[in-house]
Amino acid sequence: MGPNFLDNAFFRNIYCNLSESDDVRCSGGGWLGDGLLPGGFEWLAFLITAILMAAILITLVLNASLVFIWAERRLLGRFQSRIGPNRWGPYGSLTPIADAVKTLFKEDIVPAAADRWVFNAAPVIMMVPSLMVLAVIPWGTGTFLADLNVGILFIIAITSLSTFAIVMAGWGSQNRYAMFGAMRAVALLISYEIPMAISLLGVLMIAGSLSLVSVVEAQNVPFILVQPLGFLVFFIASVAEINRAPFDVAEAESELGSGYHTDYSGMKFGLFINAEFTATILSSAVIVAVFLAGGRGWGFLPSQAWFILKMVPVLFFIVWTRASWPRLRIDQILSLAWKGLIILAFINVAVSAILSFIWPAPSTSELWLMAAINFGVLIVSVFAISSWFGSGPVSTPRMSHDEALPRPRPAGLSAGGDS
Repeated sequence: MGPNFLDNAFFRNIYCNLSESDDVRCSGGGWLGDGLLPGGFEWLAFLITAILMAAILITLVLNASLVFIWAERRLLGRFQSRIGPNRWGPYGSLTPIADAVKTLFKEDIVPAAADRWVFNAAPVIMMVPSLMVLAVIPWGTGTFLADLNVGILFIIAITSLSTFAIVMAGWGSQNRYAMFGAMRAVALLISYEIPMAISLLGVLMIAGSLSLVSVVEAQNVPFILVQPLGFLVFFIASVAEINRAPFDVAEAESELGSGYHTDYSGMKFGLFINAEFTATILSSAVIVAVFLAGGRGWGFLPSQAWFILKMVPVLFFIVWTRASWPRLRIDQILSLAWKGLIILAFINVAVSAILSFIWPAPSTSELWLMAAINFGVLIVSVFAISSWFGSGPVSTPRMSHDEALPRPRPAGLSAGGDS
């Protein structure tokens, strides 16, 4: 066991109750005494602790996704001047549980022409990246599974695995609509992964580390103020990466049925939906850790409570965006990524590099100066990009009343032969 594991309060509180470790950080044992396992079984205590930590976090996040499903449906009802779920439980609070039970008992239908191995593996692979991201998110002071020195790089690499799951779902279904949805999703994910990664370079220059724990500790001033342009690019790219509106063209009902998971039913369909909502929660958690100073706050609340309180407005804004913006076309989505966000991300990197050269180890007052400069850069660059690449006024064709009327069909021409 590496010595840094006991620096994690989450790990230490479980491990010291199981092991008779002679480490000074376990002095006095735990809540249950000097350790339940005899000496020499530290490896077993380590294994049990790791499994318990993973199980606890996964259970909490999956339950949080049920709460988020209910909250989103209630909010969308309010945004759209309707009631929302209100039948099962107080204010419809048991509706997600009823939906989960219904999904669990639905018939699992597999198309006759489907590639069964690929078809069945896709929902599982879709769910795995969301759960793996849990490992490096600091939910509070000393509350994380692992403090990787490449934590941000780990998140970018792991979340890209969802691309394989989407392609597998579209290909395994042997359905042209599912395949079109998968190709759309791949084009979207590849396009937005690039500006999302570039937008984080400014944060890394200031924090001087890829570790999320170090990034949180470096935020004497929240990076949403120090890096407003980087936050804007990262937020838009994150919403696109998790296939949320207005970027959900991969499952556009109007022309694709339901996109890459059109042929899925039962719990396999439930895994796709659960992965989407879990990814939304974890995406907001990454935003809180990178740009909102994580669990840092005033002392009257624990750091974990501050982290959750900061996640709530981020999730609310994501739902608000879904209720306010219509779905974009695929060409509009790709143009926004390649003509807008990538340029904005490079502008942010250039300005951040200059400021980091001037203030290599910025103090709190220097961070506030960076914030003032970067807000000016945000306003100027967004205005310039929108002016250069924004859509111009739509010209209305001029025609007379007679030209606007339908032409009479020539005599003897069949109904399908108009030319």
